[in-house]
Amino acid sequence: MKTLFLDCSMGAAGDMLTAALFELLPDEEKGSFINRMNSLGIGGVTVVPEKVKRCGITGTHMKVLIEGREEHEHDHDHEHDHHHEHVHEHDHDHHHGHGHDHGHEDGHHSHSSLSDISEQIMALDLDEKVKEDALQVYHIIAGAESAVHDTDITQVHFHEVGTKDALADVLSVCLLMSRIRPDRVVVSPVCTGSGSVKCAHGILPVPAPATALILKDIPVYQGDIKSELCTPTGAALVKYFADEFSGMPVMKVDAIGYGMGTKDFERANTVRAFLG
Repeated sequence: MKTLFLDCSMGAAGDMLTAALFELLPDEEKGSFINRMNSLGIGGVTVVPEKVKRCGITGTHMKVLIEGREEHEHDHDHEHDHHHEHVHEHDHDHHHGHGHDHGHEDGHHSHSSLSDISEQIMALDLDEKVKEDALQVYHIIAGAESAVHDTDITQVHFHEVGTKDALADVLSVCLLMSRIRPDRVVVSPVCTGSGSVKCAHGILPVPAPATALILKDIPVYQGDIKSELCTPTGAALVKYFADEFSGMPVMKVDAIGYGMGTKDFERANTVRAFLG
């Protein structure tokens, strides 16, 4: 049985999961995957793998460029995962996200609803299974956001700029899973990190409310690192694809992938993927 084990002892984030799964591909398939992603035409988005080291270990960091530049730093706090999701209320500054908005004010950028995202995904030149997987992941995220804000799921909107890199993360993971085709996906208990995170509403605890809700019924722990290690996108991806959550099963490992974050901690900032 082809088994994929994801070690989330340093959390889970979309770009790190992408990079870890990307490293599992045979070398001759890596270029075709990047070309495939960059030919989809997701609003000027390109993905670029780069080799980085964390605690002396070499792995891949997957950069998401919008019109040639990285709009949101993919560090392990992943502010881009938060500031683009909000609920329309009486003023357009009422959104769920970090204070680090990189100068993008809500009043100057349009937003996409879940139906907008769904239409964009369905219009892409991808296998139906990949599109369905991506839609289901977004439904998990939007469902958690709507519950946190006590509103209908149709009222959850995504910041236009932030949506592009998050969409690239989700589609990348879904496409990679379709290429790897594991028979079973096992995910370790997920470390959320601890401490607090600044958002438009004030200071929120880690894990952020939407992330905590997505991780309901999944074994989680905070660990001793005071930083946000698990993002809503990362949580939704592992929740959707995991067949079970446990320690590493007995398996003969054929390939190992390291998906790196950009922040440095005392522990290697990486999601590890084992395929065997």
